[in-house]
Amino acid sequence: MTTYRICLLPGDGIGPEIMAEAAKVLGVIGTKHDVAFEFDEALLGGAAIDSTGTALPEETLAKAKAADAVLLAAIGGPKWDTTDPSKPRPEQGLLGIRKGLGLFSNLRPVKIYDALRDASSLKPEFLEGVDMLIVRELTGGLYFGDRGRETDVAGAAPGGGAGKRAHDTMTYSEFEIERIARIAFDSARTRRNKVHSVDKANVLESSRLWREVVHGLHAAEYSDVELVDQLVDNSAMQLVRNPAQFDVIVTENMFGDILSDEASMLTGSLGMLASASLGDGTALYEPSHGSAPDIAGLGVANPLAMLLSVELMLRHSFAMNAAADELALAIDGLLAAGWRTRDIASPETPDDRIVGTAEMGDLVARRILAE
Repeated sequence: MTTYRICLLPGDGIGPEIMAEAAKVLGVIGTKHDVAFEFDEALLGGAAIDSTGTALPEETLAKAKAADAVLLAAIGGPKWDTTDPSKPRPEQGLLGIRKGLGLFSNLRPVKIYDALRDASSLKPEFLEGVDMLIVRELTGGLYFGDRGRETDVAGAAPGGGAGKRAHDTMTYSEFEIERIARIAFDSARTRRNKVHSVDKANVLESSRLWREVVHGLHAAEYSDVELVDQLVDNSAMQLVRNPAQFDVIVTENMFGDILSDEASMLTGSLGMLASASLGDGTALYEPSHGSAPDIAGLGVANPLAMLLSVELMLRHSFAMNAAADELALAIDGLLAAGWRTRDIASPETPDDRIVGTAEMGDLVARRILAE
């Protein structure tokens, strides 16, 4: 029997609830496919701050590095919000584990489920043919550049007196741009062979280098793939104006963070969007939504993005494509049959088709076994 070791990071808010459903479904998949999944749970984010004083304990990073894959639920919440740069924030744990594992690429598929078209903020006719992959550079740019805060800076205060000033630096090297562009081009070759490279080359020098490197790689190795340059502000508009034009979007860290959240609403809910973070070390899989502390503990959170992250893990880390297909089909089938959690229910959804977190996990598990 094959054994895979998975580092589980339940995190904060609804994280432990949806992680329980991931473990449940993995147990069913393991039984059906004669595979053993061993779980090693660790702290990250707010829970880690409360327990250890840091968002990423050394023990957590060690467990993640030793695992075959890392599964993260959600981190953060108002409890840990602070503007004090000396205090830890949950997001530092997420950025730190990405950096520590060398995860420079985030893949976020955006797929429209026919059964959920009415849940989208766009009219159904604008969603025809929407199926995109956002490839986001994950360990460079503003989030990892030099930053700082100064006090008593002449002219920085309102009225011209001495005041505070802060800076964040966006920096990219050629190798960082080339390796993420290569992933985008390779992905496009397995899809519809089109890449939108998103930048702000009309203003930013880092974006001019981005465009230069992407074009150089395209000319040298990927001339068979259609390449489109697009400014980030135009991309934000096009995502709601004509989202079907996109196949693969590749962009830097902050632009990707913003655009992928915007694209998620095409599906009607962040609760339906998974992601995979890949690179030099152990891959990490996580839903794209937050920790939703307002509904934590109520048993109503949507676990499907968590389960779709499991699907990506089965494909990318374990090469269990048949099991991944079964999981994807189970979720698609349940949605087609009208089953909903509260966040994706419509006014027309019958009350007996609206279920909670554990019930949705049970439905997925049973459907997998029945296939």
